[in-house]
Amino acid sequence: MTSLTLAELTPQNLPAAVGLRLAPGQEGLVASVLESVAEAYVNPSAWPRVVLRDGVAVGFVMASFDPENDLEELRAGIWRLLVDASAQGTGVGRYAVEQVVAEARRRGTSRITVLWERDEGGPEGFYLRLGFVPTGVELFGQTVGALDV
Repeated sequence: MTSLTLAELTPQNLPAAVGLRLAPGQEGLVASVLESVAEAYVNPSAWPRVVLRDGVAVGFVMASFDPENDLEELRAGIWRLLVDASAQGTGVGRYAVEQVVAEARRRGTSRITVLWERDEGGPEGFYLRLGFVPTGVELFGQTVGALDV
């Protein structure tokens, strides 16, 4: 039986997180872990985490919790979700989203958002299956989906 856990991004697990690889054709759909780490460094609202399966990095999620943001769509939500090609389809992405939802609830947030590319092979179907609903808003050329938590 395998076990998934979420770990804070640390100097110890950073190399494994940076080493995560997307499946062929997904490269343009999500920013790299390295770019995400740089963004987290300059954004105090960022919440970067590594998903571990039996202690091995298999995914990366970065949320943001910024309740005072002028844009409602950016007050609480998922900025990045990357699952290693070898772990896609095994529940890692769902687990990561569930952990962001749990953190949002812990912080008293009732809604989270996510932005996705509408390209073929993109994550739209994944987010829709998890209950995200397109809001009709586009930011940065991407669809905004929302989930009441």
